Amino acid sequence: MRTYKIPLSVLVVIYTPALDVLLIRRSDAGTWQSVTGAKDALSESFYATAVREVYEETGIACGSGSALSGALQDWHLENVYDIYPEWAYRYAPGVARNTEHLFGLCVPAGTSIVLSPREHTAYQWLPWREAADACFSPSNAEAILLLPQCLREHP
Repeated sequence: MRTYKIPLSVLVVIYTPALDVLLIRRSDAGTWQSVTGAKDALSESFYATAVREVYEETGIACGSGSALSGALQDWHLENVYDIYPEWAYRYAPGVARNTEHLFGLCVPAGTSIVLSPREHTAYQWLPWREAADACFSPSNAEAILLLPQCLREHP
């Protein structure tokens, strides 16, 4: 039996105190993005999904008991968007939209990044406006542009 992706995901904007934003390049499409990923189970919380995806894609531990425990901030924002046709096969037949929950994660400058090579081929730190311009996904770019506002609302 085929396992389909759950159309509930997270987007985590990882940034430094100087507002440099981490972007990672997808191995399948070559495009730049923030950390993203779908829930593994409907019962998995968005927070748990974000912690898991950050670790899987960057090697950064931000869950309970880690040095960055408490640094992951729920921005209480969601994007709902149409799934790109080239990725529709990953979802159950008839699923056309995904709901993406937004988080921010402030890390110290110089934080070590360990990519998952099957998912990403490179990373870069860019000033937040440049990072937004480099993103393939409009919703990802918009999330990065919200960074200063979200920091005021969720210090």
